[in-house]
This record gives sequence, structure tokens and C-alpha cells, in this order.
Amino acid sequence: MAALTVLAALAPAWIHLDRDLAPLLPAGLAALVVVGVGGAVAGAGGRELLARDPASIHPISPMTDHLGALLLAPLNTGWLIQTWALLGLSASIAGPGRLLAAQAVTLAWILAATTLGQAVAWAVECVRRGPRGLAIVRGVVGGLVALLALAGALPEGRRLLVGGPAGAVADVVASPRGLPVALALVLLVGAAVGWTVIGGRFAQLASRRMPRDEGRLETRTHEARPDPRSDLAVLRRIDRASVWRSVPLRRGTWLLAIAPGAVALAGGLDWSGLVLLPGLVASGCVLLFGVNLWCLDGRGMLWRETLPVAPRTVLLARACVLGEVLLGAGLVTVVLGAVRAGVPSFAELAGVVLALLVVVGQAVSAGLRWSAARPHAVDLRSARATPAPPLVMVGYSLRLAMATTFTSLLLGALAAGGRTDLLLAATAAFLLVSGLRVARAVRRWEDPVRRAVVVAVVAA
Repeated sequence: MAALTVLAALAPAWIHLDRDLAPLLPAGLAALVVVGVGGAVAGAGGRELLARDPASIHPISPMTDHLGALLLAPLNTGWLIQTWALLGLSASIAGPGRLLAAQAVTLAWILAATTLGQAVAWAVECVRRGPRGLAIVRGVVGGLVALLALAGALPEGRRLLVGGPAGAVADVVASPRGLPVALALVLLVGAAVGWTVIGGRFAQLASRRMPRDEGRLETRTHEARPDPRSDLAVLRRIDRASVWRSVPLRRGTWLLAIAPGAVALAGGLDWSGLVLLPGLVASGCVLLFGVNLWCLDGRGMLWRETLPVAPRTVLLARACVLGEVLLGAGLVTVVLGAVRAGVPSFAELAGVVLALLVVVGQAVSAGLRWSAARPHAVDLRSARATPAPPLVMVGYSLRLAMATTFTSLLLGALAAGGRTDLLLAATAAFLLVSGLRVARAVRRWEDPVRRAVVVAVVAA
């Protein structure tokens, strides 16, 4: 990761392009703020320094937890990819002669944006845990998303979004000079320090309040429903409830479903651009729990293994629920993006639909393999929980992002060229490979020794 960061920050300075990239810089700076704030708010204050149960026996203060979450912020794929893109864009605009000054300002902006996102996230968590906090936060977040989409759809709104601090910093990066660079560095570093202190205060306030989302879900009464007709249907109902009754999974799924669609709606992407969104959504949603599927059970996996049900049925039920979540989130994103995309041709529509099916198949097959190969014990009751350690999550996310992006680009190119025959053939090949991988995962799960290892780790 360090090598890739240095490469992204230096190499583009010596690559000469015919296109002027300076107009894109304000939007890139503003996008990093949106990614930082959105990810931290969805994570209820950012990543956990320690999981809740292990942290209960250690004297870790809220400020320490806040600073630990800041240190773990780079171990987020959205933040990491956005940062690499921003560093590369700054290097390409500044060139070799002004590279160091431009990158210093860019890094200071990244630091300030990250600390701002963390502070806003803790402030939102304080409100969420207060009286009527859930309704207030949902109303405000929904209004802000609608406002951002409306502003992005209007030329005046787009100029407003990329103006202000983002526009001023972009001017300094594009033409760095002594005094403006020093002033920008002082202001940005000072803002980062200030947001860090403010975020710590909000973290302390949030620690004194009960998490309402978690408490409401854990104390709710659910009426019994008629028994399904098959074992598979019973297990699917249990697994589906495990997903939607978990705060981080539900919140993360809605964020990943709506955010890319809102960006596509604001930017007016055409159908050739929409073909990339299903891969983005699928590779993000599968990271919520798909890379460690058995973490949904936790200690209950010991009970699950005593049920008179074939292991194959258990695995297929879990795969079906994962596929449902990925398909649903992808459809929400595509529908939002299609509002301003115009009327598609048959090849363009087929390309988007088939890309969604293919990337879902790739994500499900990858999740089944990784869940059995590298299980982890996770408590998904916490709104800040992740299904695997941070470094493991980064590796999973980069592999998924590369695979789904390549697939989407290939299918999009075939759709843009009107080659429906090749599009169908490529889709069939990808789905066949995913089906074979799923079948192999089913056979491995039927091995009692492999299954016992997973159960022992997850239920620990």
C-alpha cells in the first residue's frame, strides 16, 4: 500500500496528457470530503480500535478510541482509492517542477477531510443516541442526499459544490507559490488539529449515551410466522433476519445502494457509465458480511450445527441471502442512475443487467471461498463492527474491486460496440466459472473437518 501510494503521488507528474485535468481537481477534493464523511457516519464514528467485548476489559478512553479510528481510516477501500486518484490528479496537474508543494497541500487537505469526517460522524452519533435521535438523523441525512443530488443536477449547484475551500485549494495545487502554499498548509493543518479535538469531545459525549439502534433491535419482539415448507426456506428466513436485524449490515447496505446511485443521478451518467456501478456496489456490499459469511451466526453457530439439516442446504441458504442483498442493492443503484441516463438501446440495457448478474456471481463465489478459508470471530451487534480485521478487509476489497471493474469494463465495451452475441457469450462464461466455484465451495463445506474448524473459530 505504501508503494502504491508513493507511485500514485509521483509517477503521473512525468506522464504528459493532451487534456487539461485542472477543472477536475475541485470535484476530486470535494468528493474526498463526501467519502470521508459518509463512510464515518455510516460506521457510527469510524472503525473500532478494538471490538466491544475485548475492549471491555481494557481501560481505553473515548479519545483513544477516536484517535485509533482516525489511524484506521486509511484502511478503507473507498478512502484509499479516492486518495490515490486525488494524489495522481495533483501530480499530473503540477508536473515535476511543482510536485512537492502541490502534494504537500493535497496531503494536508486529505488530513483535514479525514478528521472532519470523523468529527461529523461522532456528532451525528451523539444526536442519534439522543431523544428522537433516529428520526432526526434519518430526516437530515435523507434531506442532504436529496439536496446534493439536486445541486449536482443543476449547473449552478455544481459550481457551488466545487467552489469555496475546494476551489481555493485546487487553485493553490494547480499553481503553487511560496506564500499561498504556506498559508494553505497552516490553515489545513490547523483545521485538522481542531477537528481532531472536536471529534474527541463528541466521542466522549457519545460514549455516555446508549446506542439506540442496537438497543431497539435487541429488545424488539417478533411475532411467530407460519413455518416454511422446506428446510432451505427456514434457513433463508433465519439468515435474512440476521442481516436486516444487524445495525452495521443494514446501514451499510442502504448507504452502498443509495450513494453511488445519487452520484450517478447528480452527474447524469449515461448507460455506458452506469455499467460500472453494479460492480462497485457488489464489491462494497459483499464486504459487509459476505467475506466472512458465518459471522452472522457467532456463538449461535454451535446451535446451527446441531440442526438436522444437510450442510449443503445451510451453505446454499447463506449464498441465496447474500445474492439477494447484492442484487437488491445493485438494482436500487441502477434505477437511481437510470433516471437521467436517457432511453437505452437494447445492447446498453443488456450490458447493465448482465453486468449486475455477473458481478453478483463473482462476489458470491468469492465470499463462499474466503469464508471457509479464513473465518473470523466477529460480534455484529456493534454498529462499528467489520467482518474481518482491517488489513484483511483491504486485501479482500482490492481483489474484488479489480475483478469486478475488469468484468464491467469488458461487458460495457461489448455493449457499446453493439455486440450482443459476444456479450451473451462472455456473460455465460463468467457465470459458468462462478457456478463451478460455488459447487466447489459446497463440496468443501460438506467436509466435516473443514466445517469443524470454521465453527470453532466463529463461535469462539
